[in-house]
Amino acid sequence: MTDRNTLSTSFIHGCGWGDARRITVAGDASNRRYERLSKPDGATVILMDAPADKGENVRPFIAIAEHLRALGLSAPEILARDIPNGFLLIEDLGDDLFKTVIARDPALEVPLYEASIDVLSVLHAAPLPPLDPYDTATMNRFAARSYEWYLFGLTGARNTPAQAQFEQIMADLLRPLEDAPRVLIQRDYHAENLLWLPERHGAARVGLLDFQDAMRGHAAYDLVSILQDARRDVPPALEAAMIARYLEQNPQDPEAFRAAYAILGVQRNLRIVGAFAKLCMEAGKPRYIDLIPRVWEFVARNLAHPALGPLADHVLASLPAPDAGILDTLRSKCAR
Repeated sequence: MTDRNTLSTSFIHGCGWGDARRITVAGDASNRRYERLSKPDGATVILMDAPADKGENVRPFIAIAEHLRALGLSAPEILARDIPNGFLLIEDLGDDLFKTVIARDPALEVPLYEASIDVLSVLHAAPLPPLDPYDTATMNRFAARSYEWYLFGLTGARNTPAQAQFEQIMADLLRPLEDAPRVLIQRDYHAENLLWLPERHGAARVGLLDFQDAMRGHAAYDLVSILQDARRDVPPALEAAMIARYLEQNPQDPEAFRAAYAILGVQRNLRIVGAFAKLCMEAGKPRYIDLIPRVWEFVARNLAHPALGPLADHVLASLPAPDAGILDTLRSKCAR
């Protein structure tokens, strides 16, 4: 079987980038890899390597990128494609990730987050492309990964009565949210997937990445994603101000929206707790364990909302908080 390097080299040559220097710029929690190709004249593009034999598919990325660009948002332009082999050449939007820019100049934190909210307002006002629903059954299944992987890593038990009870309570909270208007949710909308493009205007100043898993869901979901970020601390006052900004731009019942935000916050962050435990135990990536305490803080904060009383009692009784001993136990189960 032809190896990925041979295939990618053939693709690059066929696109007229055979003389480019190749530098790996990123990988992520998936099997995708990215390289920056630099020509002698200084021109650059990004190579996406998404192997189909490892479960990757470039078609959703193409479809969502084209949808976002049609709205005037800054998703990368698709410059060349080899869909069967899983290669794309895409526009290089640079390296100025929100997290990097804010660390370099903290005064930009508020303007960058304001711009990220403006992107969501543009996106949520647009007609939906064809997307799978992020519905109660799907969200519940994902949230239950906290039991299937995090709790399993600590106890060795799966499919417990506690998990079954959790899924029942969680479904009762999620089901009413399906009556709210549906929007495109990117699902990984956070400070390491957003790029600052100050030379552009309005919402286009935010470069968008890693949106290929987009689905049809509740408008509060991507707010949770950006404002309760597993990888960086967002000050609570900034979180509150950005929720208020979104509500000002998208008028609706503020209390119902904030309740939905808390419910989806629990769902998303419990999913992440489980996903991070799985990445350690199954994929041999222990660095994700270090992020679990921050994510657990979000779980606890959202459970404090009055709408989540029954769920709070159950989760806090059945899922232990990640202290140092628990984190060490999870690390000890990491795949070698």
